[in-house]
Amino acid sequence: NHPGFIEAAADRVEAAVAKLPLERREAARLVFTAHGIPTAMAEHAPYTAQLREACRLVADRLGGRPWDLVFQSRSGRPSQAWLEPDIGTHLQGLRESNGVTDVVLAPIGFLSECMELVYDLDIETAGLCQRFGINMVRAAAVGSHPRLVAMIRELVEERFDPTRPRQALGTLGPWPDECSADCCRR
Repeated sequence: NHPGFIEAAADRVEAAVAKLPLERREAARLVFTAHGIPTAMAEHAPYTAQLREACRLVADRLGGRPWDLVFQSRSGRPSQAWLEPDIGTHLQGLRESNGVTDVVLAPIGFLSECMELVYDLDIETAGLCQRFGINMVRAAAVGSHPRLVAMIRELVEERFDPTRPRQALGTLGPWPDECSADCCRR
């Protein structure tokens, strides 16, 4: 979790929160989204730990706002277990159990705006929110945020200068350049 990514994501979330009426901003639920993967794959990878740490760091930067991490874009065999909670099921539960009326969706697991985000969030999820009586605003992906662009340069410079410290926030530290032999199931 590079500081550049966290700063860019927090800026995008702040811009989305600012779209809500002032009196409803504090109560709005922050819901981070990431692409779902099969649970069997997630058991052998740091995917969810890295996502949760990124969510925590962004939320902390925003003053400790409560947050949830949900998954979207499920595909594959219906019998295959995927990461949960699913975004639609989670939003319905927020409305029914917690009375949430405003959500800010933040695509933490996506670097750039793409048709997957447009379809999954701006069309499908927006339709679900309308059906559930939830007002939804979406944060933009970090994409071309100036801090993310600077981060890419910083990462390249770190690789060319081994004496340069690697920047990382949170408890996971900087990620190695190469995966260990036992990192992912082959």
